[in-house]
Amino acid sequence: MAITKEQIDRINELAHLAKERGLSEEELAERDELRKAYIAAFRENLKAQLDAIEIVDTESLKHRVN
Repeated sequence: MAITKEQIDRINELAHLAKERGLSEEELAERDELRKAYIAAFRENLKAQLDAIEIVDTESLKHRVN
């Protein structure tokens, strides 16, 4: 699940509004949903990065070559 630039822009817009005047109930609910989507996308991206990591033990490789 990717998050769009428009969603990030809306999160930022709601953050500015919260500082200026506070948020309505509808805006609070929207902010919560956008935050959940952002966190889900972040976790998915992090998991993909971690899954792509390959650990190579160079000491073991030296012993196999010799």
